[in-house]
Amino acid sequence: MTSSETVAGGLRPRPVVDRLPRYAAGKPPAAVDGLASYKLSSNENPLPPIPAVVEAISAQTDFNRYPDPLSTKLRTALAGFLDVPAEDIVTGAGSLGALTQLLTTFAGQNDDGKPDEVIYAWRSFEAYPICVGLAGAESVRIPVTADGRHDLDAMAAAVTARTRVILLCTPNNPTGPILTAEETERFIKAVPSDVVVVIDEAYQEFVRAEDAVDGIRMYREYPNVVVLRTFSKAHGLAGLRVGYSVSQPQLTQHLRVAATPFAVSQIAEQAAVVSLQNFGQVVERVQSLVAERDRVTAGLRDLGWYVPDAQGNFVWLDLGENSAEFAQLAGERALSVRAFGNEGVRVSIGEVEANTRFLELCAVYTKPPRRS
Repeated sequence: MTSSETVAGGLRPRPVVDRLPRYAAGKPPAAVDGLASYKLSSNENPLPPIPAVVEAISAQTDFNRYPDPLSTKLRTALAGFLDVPAEDIVTGAGSLGALTQLLTTFAGQNDDGKPDEVIYAWRSFEAYPICVGLAGAESVRIPVTADGRHDLDAMAAAVTARTRVILLCTPNNPTGPILTAEETERFIKAVPSDVVVVIDEAYQEFVRAEDAVDGIRMYREYPNVVVLRTFSKAHGLAGLRVGYSVSQPQLTQHLRVAATPFAVSQIAEQAAVVSLQNFGQVVERVQSLVAERDRVTAGLRDLGWYVPDAQGNFVWLDLGENSAEFAQLAGERALSVRAFGNEGVRVSIGEVEANTRFLELCAVYTKPPRRS
């Protein structure tokens, strides 16, 4: 029975639910005799939180109380860390929760029955179409270029009177390239100032490109810019669900109305604060993953494989119709990777042994991706 069919009591979901794709979380690796299993399918940080965070978590006992709905301690810590007013920060359950709050606020179905439009690159973060659809808005997907980058000219040309939000994912998940500061600023100037431009920087800490856009600088200069960030990736706190948006007061005053009460638990808030206080240790761990990322991309290119510029904690293999086959072969080697239909495979940077085993598979695979 599908969700569109009548269920007990005649209950049925909204029609839009049947039209939405289902979010496919990365699967855990299968057990293979004689091999350690590694999950490379969810862009998780393979390293645990820093010791001070683990200690802070274990010391908490006040779970019988609701958390501070405004996450005041975390916003204060972030204000100092980012050099922005605490009032410009709205926390959420991961950057995805912050995005949901933003779309609920600025895009949906209007009183005339017509949906707003939300523009984003595709392929990009697979939750975008789900969040847009549930908000009641209409997705406008602009294909990425052959090298996995946003086609900003095409995105600007797609803006209509119904466009309310534009999502920019940098580095783009799952393809990997960043947006540069110059092209992003040119794009922001090209779109109407009443369109909200979201710069999704979930992987910002992994970026090493010198010309990469800095979302915080864009937010300072352009009132219609919102920045999304998270503690899930670099800080290794994916399971605690803590993220945030940064925007100017004319936007945050409305975002607070739509913010989910108590979305960030006290355990998540305290963990995030302590992680910020020890950010030097976080940077060391991130750098070790960046070094592994660079080793993997260099190894793939030495094999003659084309890989888009990888600036997150993952690499993208444009394997097309061979994607499922490659993912199956990885599974037989106790590696779980993320295949996206017949488009390609995203492989997260994991433990050293996992990355080496992945490269060993690529060395014997006979259908490598080539530049389109």
